[in-house]
Amino acid sequence: MKLSYSSFKDEDVFVLTDFKCDPAQKLFSEKGLYKILWSRNAPVNLMVDDYKLSLHKNEVIFCTPLNTIEVPKDNEGLLAFVFNKQFFCIQTHDDQVSCNGFLFFGSAQPQIIKLDGSDLEQFELMSQLFYNDLAVKDHLQGEMLRSLLKRLLIVSTRLLESNMHDPSINRSHLDLIREYNLLVEKHFKKYHQVKEYASLLFKSPKTLSNLFSKHIHKSPLAVINERIILEAKRLLLYSNLSNDAIATELGYKDSSHFSKFFKKHTGDNPTAFKKNKLAAIT
Repeated sequence: MKLSYSSFKDEDVFVLTDFKCDPAQKLFSEKGLYKILWSRNAPVNLMVDDYKLSLHKNEVIFCTPLNTIEVPKDNEGLLAFVFNKQFFCIQTHDDQVSCNGFLFFGSAQPQIIKLDGSDLEQFELMSQLFYNDLAVKDHLQGEMLRSLLKRLLIVSTRLLESNMHDPSINRSHLDLIREYNLLVEKHFKKYHQVKEYASLLFKSPKTLSNLFSKHIHKSPLAVINERIILEAKRLLLYSNLSNDAIATELGYKDSSHFSKFFKKHTGDNPTAFKKNKLAAIT
């Protein structure tokens, strides 16, 4: 099943799919697509970047265009909302949905939420409305779909906020975490230390460490390291760059330092990682 909306004039795309058909599977090779995957009936085994992930019943995962994912065609009950920046720009609309740097950012592990109760009912209702509006081909179709997507993102953001380590987090702290995530996404190739981001935010490193320790399950340094490792893996697997070139791309003047960093966080040096992964694929 692949139901889609597109506008030649605006180059915007929205797709509702279960990834069970070949045209839908081809979406994985297209660039610039955000993907929201909802497992409705049973666990679905996914490949997200270089690791396996089991998406359990009524869990939803939020993948950016940077995340490389694979979904089996024989999945049971998966539903995905796929869109590009032209259809809905999460940066431009951040003041309306507050999901940029929260639901969506370049983390090595995309955000996952669990649906139950009223939130599950809302998702069920919205999915039916998506089906209905994709069947109506008129000049208002795009705006109707955008309104539904915005509602889905707002509901998801609220649910993620409520499930944080500290659900009483105030808005200023949440915004600071989001801004930190966005700065890491923008500068991770240049800045590798928490103090550099603290300076950009006019905060102390200790303030950031205390904030992350209280509200989420990883340190601010872990956010930086995960983002660097994720990019390193992508470049190793999906580019023709040498290890030295990748080290330079990621801001390391000495490739040996990059190799030690990579092995510390993955268990393999870059050459062994690439060799093992490519062997597993073939």
